[in-house]
Amino acid sequence: MTDAIFVLNGGSSSLKFAVFEERDELPPLLRGSVSSLREHSRLRAKIAGGSPEIDRSLGDRPIDIGEAFAAIASLLTDQGLLRRIGRVGHRIVHGGRDFVEATLLDGRTLEALRLLEPLAPVHQKINLEIVGLAASLLPQAMQIGCFDTAFHSARPGLAKLYGLPRAMSEAGIVSYGFHGLSYNHLASKLRDRYGAGAGGRAIVAHLGSGASLCAMNAGTSVATTMGFSTLDGLVMSTRCGALDPGIVLHLLQDRKLSSDELASLLYEQSGLLGVSGISGDMRTLMGSQDPFAAEAVDLFVYRIGREIGSLAAALGGLDTLVFTAGIGENAPLVREKIGAAAGWLGVGIDRERNRRGEETISLDGSGVDVLVIPADEERAVGSQLLRLIPDRPA
Repeated sequence: MTDAIFVLNGGSSSLKFAVFEERDELPPLLRGSVSSLREHSRLRAKIAGGSPEIDRSLGDRPIDIGEAFAAIASLLTDQGLLRRIGRVGHRIVHGGRDFVEATLLDGRTLEALRLLEPLAPVHQKINLEIVGLAASLLPQAMQIGCFDTAFHSARPGLAKLYGLPRAMSEAGIVSYGFHGLSYNHLASKLRDRYGAGAGGRAIVAHLGSGASLCAMNAGTSVATTMGFSTLDGLVMSTRCGALDPGIVLHLLQDRKLSSDELASLLYEQSGLLGVSGISGDMRTLMGSQDPFAAEAVDLFVYRIGREIGSLAAALGGLDTLVFTAGIGENAPLVREKIGAAAGWLGVGIDRERNRRGEETISLDGSGVDVLVIPADEERAVGSQLLRLIPDRPA
């Protein structure tokens, strides 16, 4: 009997996973991650039913996504879950213009998604490799893709256009937006809290290793800081964020960087790491006395504050501000600084509520509700699979 959904969420340095019962509430049977693939990898998992949490080392050497997947497959085998899985849901970063809802991953679809790899070079190849691994492990199960770009597909046309020749826009050089599964989950949580209005004019700050903001009106994406690629918008852990394109031309033409060197610079050597010269990890920077570390944190906050103003303009005001993801959920000082930067919009953060990490951290009487809500991309994927009832292939 297949009564479980297996969800896989692969990144450049981690692989998160979950197994849910295939019921409306999506009760978790098992959740966990393989973290730090580049060094000192660990498998962590929490099993339903009160069993002790699993926390085991996978060795000190770097491991690839295949080895991370093998560790998860072994855990599922030990727990007797493989035979229960009928559908596997995959977070796929880029769906382009064609994939705007959960989609069965057949050969034709996978071929189309591979063509999008240059638009998301850090993630797309990994996401599709995981699809192949899951299909080999579970040949009887349907493989279904859920796309980070899909949530933003309903934005107004002007929010997607760049000032480029129309032929380029028609060829797909437009803003797509990312972190959509996280935003989809947050929109659902806001509807649970506020009803259909979903917090009205809301800005959600997904602040993790990758970081972006999304402006939502009644739970629907209106504007977002990431665009054609995951490089755009905010300063991130190792990614540069929004950059004058003239800098790219200068690096190519005058400094003679190759395309590979340029990609490595912008994706892997910039952001908090590049500005501080120390680390891309916010916890490390906030614990450092180095002035460059402090400057990197200040730049992170400054750019978020500036973009909140831009998104509030797109919304025509602000009713709700939400923090989510690793930094958003776990860095009270960063939330406090961002709240101060957005004070002119009516944002007021209660220092004690913020320090305690309560769900509502706004001051009594604040003109804007300020919330901290955990990210849950795996549940967002599971929810989409529940709504999708594709025909099984013959």
